[in-house]
Amino acid sequence: MVVLVVILLVIWAVFALVGFLIKGLLWLAILGLIFFVITAIVAGIRSRRART
Repeated sequence: MVVLVVILLVIWAVFALVGFLIKGLLWLAILGLIFFVITAIVAGIRSRRART
């Protein structure tokens, strides 16, 4: 599970970076950032549930 989350976070970060580097793909940067944040939040919630 942790490996999947890390892979997703890396993919979203790359999408965001590519979107910011290529001006026409600003929408990709925004989606990449949104998915990055959502994935991090979901992973944090699941890891806290697993500890209790």
